[in-house]
Order: sequence, then structure tokens, then C-alpha cells
Amino acid sequence: MTSVQKRWLGVHVISIIITLTMVSLKVNGAPQVPCYFIFGDSLVDNGNNNRIVSLAKANYLPYGIDFPNGPTGRFSNGKTVVDTVAELLGFNGYIPPYANARGRAILNGVNYASAAAGIRDETGRQLGARISFGGQVNNYKNTVSQVVNILGNQTSAANYLRQCIYSVGLGSNDYLNNYFMPTFYQTSRQYTPEQYASVLIQQYSQLIRELYNYGARKLVLNGIGQIGCSPNALAQNSNDGSTCVEKINSANKLFNHNLISLVDNFNRDLPDAKFIYINNYDIFQDLINNRQSYGFTVTNAGCCGVGKNNGQITCLPAQTPCRNRDQHLFWDAFHPTEAANVIVGRRSYNAQASSDAYPMDISQLAQL
Repeated sequence: MTSVQKRWLGVHVISIIITLTMVSLKVNGAPQVPCYFIFGDSLVDNGNNNRIVSLAKANYLPYGIDFPNGPTGRFSNGKTVVDTVAELLGFNGYIPPYANARGRAILNGVNYASAAAGIRDETGRQLGARISFGGQVNNYKNTVSQVVNILGNQTSAANYLRQCIYSVGLGSNDYLNNYFMPTFYQTSRQYTPEQYASVLIQQYSQLIRELYNYGARKLVLNGIGQIGCSPNALAQNSNDGSTCVEKINSANKLFNHNLISLVDNFNRDLPDAKFIYINNYDIFQDLINNRQSYGFTVTNAGCCGVGKNNGQITCLPAQTPCRNRDQHLFWDAFHPTEAANVIVGRRSYNAQASSDAYPMDISQLAQL
């Protein structure tokens, strides 16, 4: 371990400059934590792919049709899950994408998520450029250097960052745009589902440790949702267009099981940090099983898109979407509507069921 990394660990003295910074932030609305850092894929990308050469973009209508600023790069009609969590944490505005984050604005946090990104570097390559989890971690390291410059020294930066919440949500594309895409990738021939889940978690673990080495102490690890129930999976592999694809969901459950074990291991091995797991798989199952109580009438088709279940591709530019968007679970072939995102965000922040979050929810993590 380098001397720089050692200095990140075990820092307990809170400097005067951090106290002054916290006071200045509280004047404008008292967020529960000073900053919120986000790593992920298209489920939470809010503009990082807009300026790169990629097919994975959402900076055009009808995306953002219900968002105050219109299209931003969010793969939804409106807010994402992390937008909802940011609101619940008390931030006055949404966390900016890394592509646009400048100056002292980074002290509120940064969103590094990139559509088509995966844990594995090659994941999503058929869609063009994207920023893998490893690339996102490198971008975070650049942000840490800026935080050090703003706050004056590494001790001040470490004390500041240890209070922030870090959300990590990757792995979906490692199945959608890798393992279950044998035309482009070899992984399904190289690994059994059990082996692949282990390989993913091993690389994931290494990158999480990098975040830890650069100041992260409150980490939210998001499980994969039921990819086999997406309109795209239903259109391609479901005979009746509504029965979820079990081979995909079974693989997703293997990954999630390993991710829960990783949370336990980190909480045991890194006692000055706290890791939690968000059970997106079961939350999503509840939204389907109890659709009427949540106001959903359509759970197997996108609000816009092309082909069976509107699941062949994402929304086309200027395409007219459905009007009853709050009644749709899915916005397009892969991504939830704002209505669904808000529910998942609220349950991540304040668990509705004991299984929603482990060993605590985000609201409890924020108080530590």
C-alpha cells in the first residue's frame, strides 16, 4: 500500500476547515451528508454519455419529457432512483454528472455513471464508448485530488469524504451486454453462471477497495434487478410476452447472493467503514406482484420503443410515448419510469420491508 493510501486510512482528526465547510453547506438546506457520489450505468447516468461516441445516449425527447429541464441524458421520462435519494438526503439540487462538475460544486458530490458500462471493461463495447466501473473509479480519483486542493490538505479531504454516501450500482450490463449476448462475447462459453458471478464480484471487490483507499466509508451496494422481466428480455425470450426469463433472473440472483456476502466481508474486514446492500431484485418483484397497489397497469411493456413489448430497442428520437406513464413500470425496453424509480428510491432510503436493505437502509447509514 502506498504512503498516500495509508494516510487515507485511520484518519480521525476533524480539521477546522471541514467544520467551516459544513456550516456553509447547512446554510443552504442542511443535507444529511455533505456529499453523494454515484457510480453506475444507464439506470443512473445523468449526462456522462452525452458527449462521447456511443449509441447509449438519452439526451433527446421523449427522454426527460417529465423532467424539469427536459432531456439531460437520463434514461427515463423523469427522475432516476439516485435523484430521489438525493432529494431525500436533503440536497437542494441533483448531483451533477462528472462531465459537467466543476469547482466547489464537486463538494456536494459527483455522478460518474455511464450508460452501457459494466464491471468488466469490455462490457457494452458493441454500443461504442462508455466509462466502465474502472474508468469511473479513476475519474473519482481525479475528483479526490480536486477536493484536496479545495480543502487544503489530505487530512481535511479524508475527514470530509468519510461523511459522504457512495452509491454503486453496476452488473446489469455485464449480463445484458455481455454474458447473454454470445454473438459479441465469449463469457457464456468461458464461465458457468456461478463462475461468472464469482469473477464479476472479484473484480467489483477490487474496485470497491480502491474507493475505500481514496476516502469512501459509507457505501451503498445496489443489487441487480430482475433483468429477465424487462421488455427487452420478454420480447426476445418469453413466449407469452409476460413470463419472466428464468435463466437470466437465476444468473442475476447468483450475483446478488455474492454481493450480500461481499457486504458482510467488507463490514468485517474494514471496521472503520459501513457497507449496505439494496435488494432491488425483491423490490422489483414486489412492484410486479402488487402492481395494482402501486398504480401500475402495465408491467411487461415499455412506454415507448419498437416491436413486441416495445422491447426491441430504446425510444426513438421524437417518438410519442404513452400518456399514462405513471401506470407503466417500464419507460423503454430496459429502464423504469420515473414512477417506478421514485418508489425504489424511497424504499432504498427508508426500507418498507425488512428485506429492502441490509443491514440497514440509506437513512440509517446517513446518520452514522
